[in-house]
Amino acid sequence: MEIFDAKHFSLEKLLNHLRTYNTLSSEAEIALGECFQELVFAKNDFLITEGKTCRHLYFLEKGALRGYYLDDGKEITHWFAFEDNFLTSFHSFITQQPTVETLQLIEGSVLWAITKSDLNRLLNQYQELEKLLRIAYEKYYIRLEEKFINSHFTSAAERYERLLDQQPHILERVALGQIASYLGISQETLSRIRSKV
Repeated sequence: MEIFDAKHFSLEKLLNHLRTYNTLSSEAEIALGECFQELVFAKNDFLITEGKTCRHLYFLEKGALRGYYLDDGKEITHWFAFEDNFLTSFHSFITQQPTVETLQLIEGSVLWAITKSDLNRLLNQYQELEKLLRIAYEKYYIRLEEKFINSHFTSAAERYERLLDQQPHILERVALGQIASYLGISQETLSRIRSKV
């Protein structure tokens, strides 16, 4: 992993993304630029591992990432993130307790990171940033609820068809074994479903 000082690199993509949610003052944009760091990861690098405390909120500029739990040594993938998404191990980030999940890059990726302490300081200084954080949390909650509904009230075939309809890019960028885990089925079951679609 290489770390670059955000002061020496363009934050334009991140700032453009933030501007779609809310108007930012030039002072807030400068303050954000001083607090974010650019992180470059290789495929299969870990952003955070089980048992560590997550102290950063991330914006994924380029690449892909998955979150997974270990259950008796088996990896259970429960979410994916792609470009233009905020991400973190939310429970750990909010509570500052050790995480029970692992976040792993599944492609070479570029992320922007801000510490919880810097974020809290900026939220106290610039009211318009509160809306941005709320939106990041709302998106996470929606993703969590959709995952819960899919896993409890739809069949494996329905879950796959919904993935195919709503997020077809996952099938192009993620290994089948991880997709099967995300859908809560075996890779063999996924192969049978795919052969019928």
